[in-house]
Amino acid sequence: MMKEKLSPATISHNLATSFIGKKVIYYPQIASTMKAARGEALRGDAEGTVVIADEQTAGRGRLERGWLSPEGCIALSIVLYPELKHLSSLIMVASLAVVNAVDTVTGLQPQVKWPNDVLIGDKKVCGILVESGIRDKNTHYAVVGIGINVNIDAGCLKDLVVPATSLSAEMGKEVSRLEMVRRLLVEFEWLYLLAKEGDAVYRQWRDRLVTLGKRVTARCGEKVYEGTAEAVDGDGSLLLRQSGGNTVRIAAGDVTLQQP
Repeated sequence: MMKEKLSPATISHNLATSFIGKKVIYYPQIASTMKAARGEALRGDAEGTVVIADEQTAGRGRLERGWLSPEGCIALSIVLYPELKHLSSLIMVASLAVVNAVDTVTGLQPQVKWPNDVLIGDKKVCGILVESGIRDKNTHYAVVGIGINVNIDAGCLKDLVVPATSLSAEMGKEVSRLEMVRRLLVEFEWLYLLAKEGDAVYRQWRDRLVTLGKRVTARCGEKVYEGTAEAVDGDGSLLLRQSGGNTVRIAAGDVTLQQP
């Protein structure tokens, strides 16, 4: 495996951002970067602070699923203080930042499965989790967690419930985690700022969705819907047209693409 040192210095040095990644907190191993970043947010650490680990032992994804983050992955979380009206855009910002970074560094062309799974082909390569809360009566915070399968043998991923892959498996060679992290942070800052200015990020995210136009099964809590993923709203909600013609709006949930 590529012996490449991740550290605050190697990540932040001459990084082309103004605040994302200017402070990096690194752990060789940690239970959860999300938990550590949430602690930093509650203490009022600077916006853009990144918590990153070589290995995460108790990571989790959406819907309380576990997330495998062995050595060779990227596991990081970013501290943000967005306005409430911009919270819904963070899923779009994060997934697009991953897509752009992977595309730039590897030439692979990922797509997004609603709402925020990054796929290469039909296999998941990245998971994203966004949590938000209130630090005090005047300050809302958000923590964006991103886990990317970079240098993991495909055999380690074959028994997962959701079909998964890694960048190295797709490329047939190892990929620089440091280059991926630095590119990801640059893309994230650009998109985070762009999302405050209009709907450009929403439109880019919508255009990367592999889900639209497909027959899907959508699970929203205890409810299960089937239909065609027709469109997405500006807040990221999925509009599902059922066979009877009714349209269901799904703000949060999970979708499975049906086989043609």
